[in-house]
Amino acid sequence: MTVRNQSTPARTPQDKLPEDRRHMIRRRWLTAVIIVLLVGIPAGYLVISAGQSRDSGRDKERESSAAGLQDNWPSLMKRRVFEVPVPAGSWGVAYYETSNWKTSRLYVQFTTTATGLDAFLAESGTSRAALAPGRVTVGERDTDIAGWTFTEGMNWAGTTVGREKPRPTTDLTVDLTDPAFPRVYAVSTTSP
Repeated sequence: MTVRNQSTPARTPQDKLPEDRRHMIRRRWLTAVIIVLLVGIPAGYLVISAGQSRDSGRDKERESSAAGLQDNWPSLMKRRVFEVPVPAGSWGVAYYETSNWKTSRLYVQFTTTATGLDAFLAESGTSRAALAPGRVTVGERDTDIAGWTFTEGMNWAGTTVGREKPRPTTDLTVDLTDPAFPRVYAVSTTSP
């Protein structure tokens, strides 16, 4: 006699066991968490990014609408681009930037120590020996834009630091009336 192999018939989808309540709640909770993560995080990122972009635009608008020197340090990026390495510990720092399709200029003034001046000149690619006594290298147009006056009776010295294009050219004028605390006036010009 032969015994037949008895097997249970395959279940069809209609015959699935019903889902218990605890499993259903857990599945719905997990689905909700995944949706929040997939939608909420990118949405939150977009909101934060838009706010930062708007604030950045307002800062740039405020800066570009300023007329004349601003009593503040130029950003590190501006100092690098225009190659005006304001020495650490300087005071009375002010700057102004102009830009158009042809030329960009950064006007910077600051007071430093004798050592700070030497460091600034060295980083700019020049030295005290290049400063011509009695010479004001900042042009009349730039003087008017920055609101500077180079009056007689002061101990002025100046030089122009020329660099290979596209690097900027910098006109430096230094007030050495008090040699321990020289006042530097720099106009750095670059053309793209």
